[in-house]
Amino acid sequence: MLEIAKMLNLVLRFLLELCALAAVGYWGFRMGTGTLTRAGLGIGGPLVFAALWGMFGSPKAAFPLPAPVHLLFEIVMFGLPALALYAAGKPGWALTYAAAVLIN
Repeated sequence: MLEIAKMLNLVLRFLLELCALAAVGYWGFRMGTGTLTRAGLGIGGPLVFAALWGMFGSPKAAFPLPAPVHLLFEIVMFGLPALALYAAGKPGWALTYAAAVLIN
C-alpha cells in the first residue's frame, strides 16, 4: 500500500511539473504586449523554466544542489507558476495549483 502511495505521489509531482510549464506559458502569452513578445514569453518562459529545473531541481540534475538550497529552489520553482497564474488573471487556477503543490 505504501508503494502505491509513493507512486501516486510521483505521478502527481510529474503532473504538477507539466502544469507549471503550462502556467508559465499561459502567463507569457497573456502578458506580452505584442505578438512577438507574447510568443517569446509564452514559448521562452517554459523553456527557461524546464532548463533550470533540469539543471538544478530534477532527480537527475546536472548540478545537484545541497538539501536546504534544493528545498528553497523547489519552493521558488513551484511557487512561480501560481504567481504567474494569478498575474494572468486566473486566481482560482493559481489557488488550485498552489493547493496541489502543498498537498504534494
